[in-house]
Amino acid sequence: MTRAIGIDIGGTGIKGAIVDLDAGELVSDRIKHPTPDGGEPEAIIATVAQLVGELSGEFSNEIGGDTIEHIGICFPAIVLDGRTMSAANVSERWIGLDADTAFSQALGRDIHFVNDADAAGYAEAAYGAARDQHGLVIMTTLGTGIGSAFIYDGVLIPNTELGHLELDGDDAEHWAANSAREREGLSFAQWAERLTRYYRHVEFLFSPDLFVIGGGVSKQHDEFMPLIDVSTPIVPAVLLNNAGIMGAAALAVRHAR
Repeated sequence: MTRAIGIDIGGTGIKGAIVDLDAGELVSDRIKHPTPDGGEPEAIIATVAQLVGELSGEFSNEIGGDTIEHIGICFPAIVLDGRTMSAANVSERWIGLDADTAFSQALGRDIHFVNDADAAGYAEAAYGAARDQHGLVIMTTLGTGIGSAFIYDGVLIPNTELGHLELDGDDAEHWAANSAREREGLSFAQWAERLTRYYRHVEFLFSPDLFVIGGGVSKQHDEFMPLIDVSTPIVPAVLLNNAGIMGAAALAVRHAR
């Protein structure tokens, strides 16, 4: 049985769990702590260290003193060679930070650091809505912005940032994200017209084999997904709030091999 710890850092909460990567499921309780006010690196790293300690203690008590070697951490930023090159809903001091080294030193072991949408997309391809799908899978998360992940034949192509595609003179996420629907009071039918414009553009550029739509609003997929008029098949994500945790854990093991 291959187990790893997955940690998902967000603007309001930091959550983690132990993942059984063979079964594709959580094998511990999911523990969550509030993201420290201001989102400063030192405070977030300390919270993650506390969370990892709690998970490691739970695992050690269960099986008798062993430890979990692999830790994956996902974060809302562009990640290049372990450095965070952007910052969303956290301190701007993350920009350019060698996060991989900072977390590894704090936790006393190697970790793998990845963008949060990339982790979620990888999990959906490995265990969820896009399992066994060949070719190019594009996952988008519709929330405050639009996150994205490309998975080609099971291999992650990182840092795609499709929410920032310029379309009709503006970043697409400014008018097509779920936050735009809520802000402007759009009906699901009105929003689906915007999503059709967006996904047709993505479809034209990349010719995907499958779209997976995630984010909290995907729970209401019946309200808008059938109204999106594109040629590419579209399915809702299925792993919900566990996707980032599972993807981060799986990528930690994959990159350790």
